[in-house]
Amino acid sequence: MSDTIALLPDGTQHPADGFGGTAANRFDDAVAERASRRERDAPAPRAVTWLARRPAAAVSLIWLVVVIVAALAPTLLAPGDPLAGVPAEHLQGPSAAHWFGTDQIGRDLYTRIVHGTSLTISAASLAVAVGVIAGSAIGLLSGFAGGRTDAVLMRIADVLLAIPSLLLSLAVITALGFGTVNVAIAVGTASVASVSRIMRAEVIKVRSSAYVEAARASGNSWIRVLLRHVLPNSTGPGIALGVLELGGAILAVSALSFLGYGAPAPAPEWGALVSGGRDFLRNAWWLTTFPGLVIALTVLAANRLARALDTERTDAS
Repeated sequence: MSDTIALLPDGTQHPADGFGGTAANRFDDAVAERASRRERDAPAPRAVTWLARRPAAAVSLIWLVVVIVAALAPTLLAPGDPLAGVPAEHLQGPSAAHWFGTDQIGRDLYTRIVHGTSLTISAASLAVAVGVIAGSAIGLLSGFAGGRTDAVLMRIADVLLAIPSLLLSLAVITALGFGTVNVAIAVGTASVASVSRIMRAEVIKVRSSAYVEAARASGNSWIRVLLRHVLPNSTGPGIALGVLELGGAILAVSALSFLGYGAPAPAPEWGALVSGGRDFLRNAWWLTTFPGLVIALTVLAANRLARALDTERTDAS
């Protein structure tokens, strides 16, 4: 039986028997080895590399993912009823049965914190959306129009910046009334001035660019130039500031809820949970400690991740 020649991927030739068994096996082994080597040498995804260099940001991202899951699907983490309690189990400390203990009427505190995530995070997200959208619109109009319009709008922004944000939020919510949505609008209103300032500065820089002047000189209307050229190239800093403001919005929403301006009882908003446990600090420390700890961790995680993203954006630009 005549010999055959098999060509391996590395360019070498190996004889095979008439049935091609030896060469075929060697050929398959060489192909598998090269494929394995390519997989080992393949670069990791950019997001994985970025997180590997920033362990604090990675831990923050993991915590925020858990918070988002709790906000969107709380029953996955806590299938119990946050409003149902067992009076015989009131004010029990943390245990295997109740990880965060129970409150004064026997409700599981862990379940209430998980189910209250949706109220707090949705209110904070709405507050950020109100601040970014309204502030960006004012800054865009002020920076693009210039002149007297710019002067009037910026003086109004100066007045708003001179008022402490919490005091301004209290004034707005007093006018609107109590409730989670009104709290979100009040917190968002307090951040409009800062967003408008940053947006105005970016619009002024983009407006003086050569491509904007060329678009205007070619006969395009000012509204077309504004929407097609100025707006898309000016929104980056506003969005970055919105991410940075998320942690502050969570803290502000929790503070107003603590003061009693949020959803009425027995809604388990985080701030309301802290407020409800302050009368039991002497003998039930867990009622305020665990909700306060969750608020602190969420705010710190949001701020840490936002700072890392902002640093990355600044370095890239």
